[in-house]
Amino acid sequence: MAEVEDKYTDNVDGEFFVDDQCIDCDLCRETASDNFTRNEDGGYSYVYKQPENDEERALCEEAMEGCPVEAIGDNGSD
Repeated sequence: MAEVEDKYTDNVDGEFFVDDQCIDCDLCRETASDNFTRNEDGGYSYVYKQPENDEERALCEEAMEGCPVEAIGDNGSD
């Protein structure tokens, strides 16, 4: 389960975030490419844009549910 206190500072403020458990598997970036991107230097994903519509929200939720290490959370700041 992703922990707010362990989220990467790269994440934009909002509901979804990625924490330091990310293993850079690419699932979130492939699932919700409009919302997740990669930190090339650190080798991890983060949320660069919060969902702006129902479709993006559904894809972010799908990425969160599919994350193999549960590094994506949805209880960040609103």
